[in-house]
Amino acid sequence: MQFTPYLNFDGNCREAFAFYKDLFKGTVVHQSTFGEIPPDPQNPPIPPEAKDRLMHVHLQVGAQALMGSDTLHGASDVCAGGYAKPQGLWVSIQADDVAKGRRVFDALAQGGQVTMPFDKTFWSAGFGMVTDRFGTPWMINVNAG
Repeated sequence: MQFTPYLNFDGNCREAFAFYKDLFKGTVVHQSTFGEIPPDPQNPPIPPEAKDRLMHVHLQVGAQALMGSDTLHGASDVCAGGYAKPQGLWVSIQADDVAKGRRVFDALAQGGQVTMPFDKTFWSAGFGMVTDRFGTPWMINVNAG
C-alpha cells in the first residue's frame, strides 16, 4: 500500500507541477486536460474557460508519486467542483540531509509563506514549514542520521 498526495489548484496546476518536477527532479508520466474528456450526453459540457485546465497530472519522483488537478472554476455541477484552499493537512517531505532539506525549503518558500523557518530542532538537524506560492502547505524534515 502506498499513500499518494493529490493536490488541487485553481487554474495553476500546470505551473505548480512544472515547478515541482524541477524541484523534486521527477518525471511527469501523465497529464491531461478537461478539454480532452470525451463528450458524454450523461454529463454537462465542459465550460470553454475550463478546457485547458488540468484534469489530472501524475509526477513520479523515484518510488514516490505526487498527483494533482485543477478544479473547474464556476462549474460545481461538473467533475471536481470549485476550489477550496487546503486546510487540516501538510505534505511532509523527509530529506536525507540538511543541504537537501534547505534547498527544498528555500525553493518552496520563494513567493510563499513561511510558517516555521527551516532550522535545527530537538528531533531533527533541519525542519521547517511553508505554504508555497501555489497554496500547498509543506513540512520539510531531515531524517535522523
